[in-house]
Amino acid sequence: MTGGLPSNIIADICFIGRTGGFVKKLGGFKKGHHTLPDAVNATTHAFLGKLCAGELAQEAETLFQAVRAALGYKRKEVALSVASPSAMLTAKNFAVEISYALEAGAPDRFAVVTILRDLKSEELARTAEFGRIFASRFSEISFALRQGARVEAVIDAIEALDGEGGLTVTYPSDYRECVIAVEGVDAQVRCSGATLEVVFPRAGAPAELIDAFNAVREAFQISKALSGLIG
Repeated sequence: MTGGLPSNIIADICFIGRTGGFVKKLGGFKKGHHTLPDAVNATTHAFLGKLCAGELAQEAETLFQAVRAALGYKRKEVALSVASPSAMLTAKNFAVEISYALEAGAPDRFAVVTILRDLKSEELARTAEFGRIFASRFSEISFALRQGARVEAVIDAIEALDGEGGLTVTYPSDYRECVIAVEGVDAQVRCSGATLEVVFPRAGAPAELIDAFNAVREAFQISKALSGLIG
C-alpha cells in the first residue's frame, strides 16, 4: 500500500507494534524447574519457543477469529500458521507476523513484535472493522527505500533550513542514522539510509498512524531534498 507515494521511491511499507515482558511470567515457565536465560543463542531461542507457545497460539487464534469475523473472510481468504516463537496470518489483503524473541541486553525478558505488511488498500485500513481489530496495536511505520538515501544528505538538508518549517535533526558522529523531529507532530522520523521509520509515542490503529505520517510528509515538502524521500 503506497497510496499517493511514488512506487519508484517506496519499495515496501510495514506497520510495527512492540510489547514484551519477563520470561518468568510466560505460561510455560515452571519456577523451580526452569532456569532463566542468561544469553541469547540458538538454545535459549528454542527454549523461549517452548515457553511462549501457549500465549502465541492464543494470541494468533484470537487474531484469526477477529479478522475472519469482522472482515467476512471465507476459509480460502485467510490462513494461520503457528511455529513458536512466531506465527503468520495471511489474508487476501494483508499479512500479519507475530514474533517472540529474547531481549539481547536482558535475556530474562522477551519482546513481542507484530508486523502488518502487504496491506493492499488504505481504504481497508480506514474501515471501522479494521480499526477495531488493530486498535492500539502499532507504533511505527517503516518504509523500505528502493534507492536508499544518504544520511549525511538528509542531515545537511535539514540543517540548511535553520529551523524553518519546524524541522530539527539529531545524529551520532558516525552518521549511521539520524532522527528528525517535526514541530507539532507527536512522532519522530528515523532515517538509516535503507529505511525511513516514523515512530510514535503511543500505539494506535493503522489509520491513525497514516494520518500522523501524512503530517510528517507535508512538513517535508519545505525541502526538495526531503520531499524526495517520501514523495
